[in-house]
Amino acid sequence: MLLALLQACSVTRLAYDNVDVFLRWQADGYFDLGGDQSEEFERQLAAFLAWHRAKALPQYARLAQEAAARMQRGIKREDLEWSYDAVMAQVREGLGAAAAESAGLLDRLRPEQLAHLERRLAEDNRKFAKEQVQGTAEERHRRRVKRNVERLEEWFGPLTDAQQERVRLYSKRAPLSADLRERDRKRRQAELLALLRARQAKERLRAWAQDWDAGRDPAYAESARATREEYYELLLDLDRSLSPEQREHASSRLRRYGTLFESMARP
Repeated sequence: MLLALLQACSVTRLAYDNVDVFLRWQADGYFDLGGDQSEEFERQLAAFLAWHRAKALPQYARLAQEAAARMQRGIKREDLEWSYDAVMAQVREGLGAAAAESAGLLDRLRPEQLAHLERRLAEDNRKFAKEQVQGTAEERHRRRVKRNVERLEEWFGPLTDAQQERVRLYSKRAPLSADLRERDRKRRQAELLALLRARQAKERLRAWAQDWDAGRDPAYAESARATREEYYELLLDLDRSLSPEQREHASSRLRRYGTLFESMARP
């Protein structure tokens, strides 16, 4: 999740080399760990990061280089489906590994730590509502257009007026589903808290983490599918309008990430 937010290879390398500090800070913020728990978390985190460096990063490198080649020749729908499935597979594998390492510790959280977690999740929900749910439909469309233009320009460089207009068309067509996402995230949070209070992390956490889309409201599932379809159409239309410089910008960025992931995987 952290890597997805980063914009430059040098920043990515710096962040990955210090991700243990970030994750310790996050874990303490959500679970208020202390004493023996902190030491146990340190051991589990080290084991997970060793697995990630040895197993996950080589996969990321391979996928980035393959994506760069597909981008260079021009993308088709099957390329988008391949990339989505590949990323989701990596996410599920990573969540499964993290859940397996952390389940024992999570089953021993004290009631006051679970109450602390519940309060932190409520804070996150208020922030999500402010950024994603609140406002008129017009305001939410504007925010979505801004987010998508910024994200796409990271990969392709500056978009033309016509390309930005296509992004606005995507925002108009894709359903506004933040309210459905909000309900679903609260459902998932309630499931997690119930699982931890029942001390069933060892038995259930891995499957729960990997199957995040199980049990969704049908309306949300359909909205997510429709949004993905509209985004595919946006990317296909943009691909047909890319200048050689824009295409090279995206391809070279993917190749740089591939090279970076390869170097980060080496001890």
